[in-house]
Amino acid sequence: MIRMIIWHLGNTTVRSPFRLRDGLIALRNSKYEGNLRGEDSERAFCQVLKNASVVSLSDDVTYSIGRKWRSALNQLGFLYPRLPAKHGNTQSSLGQIDTITKNGERLISTTSVSAWQECFLRSLAAYYIPSIIENRYSCNAFSPLRLTLFVMQKLREITGDSKLNFLEMALFVQLSCNDDDLDVIVKDIINFRNMREKSKRKRKYDTDALEKAAKIYKKQSSTFKDYADTNFRYLKATGLVQSKGKGIALVPDKRVLIEKLISEEEIPDDGLSYLTNLCDGAKLPYDKMDGAKAVLEDLQKQLKDRGKKFNLINRKLDTPADMAVVRYEMQDRIAELNEEEYASQQANKIEEITEYIDLLVRNRNRKKLSNDDEIVIPKNEMPAYFEWIIWRAFLAINSLINKPWDARQFKIDQDFLPVGTAPGGRPDMVFEFDNMVLVVEVTLTRSSRQEAAEGEPVRRHVAKYAEEFKGSGKKVFGLFLAIVIDTNTANTFRLGEWYLADDNKLGLHIVPVSLEDFNKMLIAGMNTTNALLLEIKSFIENCRAIAAKNDAPSWKREISNLTDSVASKF
Repeated sequence: MIRMIIWHLGNTTVRSPFRLRDGLIALRNSKYEGNLRGEDSERAFCQVLKNASVVSLSDDVTYSIGRKWRSALNQLGFLYPRLPAKHGNTQSSLGQIDTITKNGERLISTTSVSAWQECFLRSLAAYYIPSIIENRYSCNAFSPLRLTLFVMQKLREITGDSKLNFLEMALFVQLSCNDDDLDVIVKDIINFRNMREKSKRKRKYDTDALEKAAKIYKKQSSTFKDYADTNFRYLKATGLVQSKGKGIALVPDKRVLIEKLISEEEIPDDGLSYLTNLCDGAKLPYDKMDGAKAVLEDLQKQLKDRGKKFNLINRKLDTPADMAVVRYEMQDRIAELNEEEYASQQANKIEEITEYIDLLVRNRNRKKLSNDDEIVIPKNEMPAYFEWIIWRAFLAINSLINKPWDARQFKIDQDFLPVGTAPGGRPDMVFEFDNMVLVVEVTLTRSSRQEAAEGEPVRRHVAKYAEEFKGSGKKVFGLFLAIVIDTNTANTFRLGEWYLADDNKLGLHIVPVSLEDFNKMLIAGMNTTNALLLEIKSFIENCRAIAAKNDAPSWKREISNLTDSVASKF
């Protein structure tokens, strides 16, 4: 059966959904909220996004980015869209054009990844196509989110696994709507899998399937992949699905919520009601007492099954809002358990970790590993992935005293992938071990800009922890990692001085190391991580011992030589 519809969630220009939050914050801090239409305003919005480091305009000399960002924020209900003229003078009933909506305000005001995900869930649960602002489809209105969740739930019932592969999204799910028999779609997906499994040339099988769809739909085959990639990203932004191999799967923790979301569907009966619901954010099952109770009971059972009791006695549970407070606590506890399991697995992931580091060193974004898995650093996310992979490297040493979430300052999602970089005013990472405390800072900046951007903050952060751990018996070290260490930066850290508020001078033990040299030590010691930790401590002490005896250029060379010495010991 040929389904002449191809849809996507969100916007293919804004591939990383959480960047929309950064765009909203940039808009709120500008003078252009409510004034985003026309060439001058769209150019100005481009500049606002660029100045806030939300986008790069290097590959777009036009003002199209401003228009596309406004469209994406309108489409998802984070900015009030313009009502078509046929609806008369009802704009005031909705909200002022291109100003931030209730759900947009909610997205700005929250600070946790789980809260951001709830905002995207409320948006996509309210999002239907075709609609008053998305009317290019020839079918009855349907929810792409619910359709996808239904297909994945059916796959789980039939196969025991909810996983939906990338090509299955590209060639089946996003070509479907509620006018189709969804049970037949699921059967088609399973048949596609079986045929592909029998194929001796799987890559050719995939290519042929894409080319066949491209001919039918008169599209480039890349369009199907671009849409599927965007759909996966926005689905994951809801927190209901997670990565699994080259596909996605339902998050087990959210089973009851997903089931209720699929079954409790109310399609708005007119355009204004639709947009009001979209801009306010959809009501979710746990906004009602019965749904809130069911979700809470399921979370309590999940914790019990993992040997962690959660006592509800004497907790206020009179309203959905009361239950939400407890639900957040339970979800946080489950997230912590998941992160502890993830941290314990990193000792077996050092090959992958070192290959990610190699991508950063070589300024590349993808590589196939020896086990045929592919690792990817998304475009524009290299700074976040730099912090993330160094965090993983020290988790792999498997000797942390502080919790993995306390060791990082950046946020992660349900796939343990980074959501942005560590905020300013604090170190990127702090690792506490039995024998030392390691304050780690990373940067992609080079040349003299590196010293200007990093010299003072790094010393201030290390000084803060040196004061905090004074008398603990643990020495505090600073490790500064960059692709290339600027000599002026090395000189600043070589001197290692910081004056406290009372004018007493504090000696700092900071060592700047190139990322390639750091990776050299990690690769050499990957099979003996406990010994590697001792060698890293000794390495830092040796680097500091010779700091005063060398000028900055020779100190850099000696640090590199010492990394060779460490690597040779394994």
